[in-house]
Amino acid sequence: MSTINVHEAKTHLSRLLARVEAGEEIVIARSGKPVARLVGYPGNRPVRRFGSLRGHLIVDDTFFDPLPESELTAWEG
Repeated sequence: MSTINVHEAKTHLSRLLARVEAGEEIVIARSGKPVARLVGYPGNRPVRRFGSLRGHLIVDDTFFDPLPESELTAWEG
């Protein structure tokens, strides 16, 4: 979440709206004190379709093989 001042918000509103459309939340402040929060409108979110990546990703059988000890140690610490 970014905080910007009112002057910057007025100057760069189009850029801020693009950032909000991308999912970012922006706080607008006056004299360093938060006044408003700029968030995306819930109706504008893209519809997620189950299975939309089918055929684009390939997971071969080695994906399910156990990890080597060195990699397990790196993950588990």
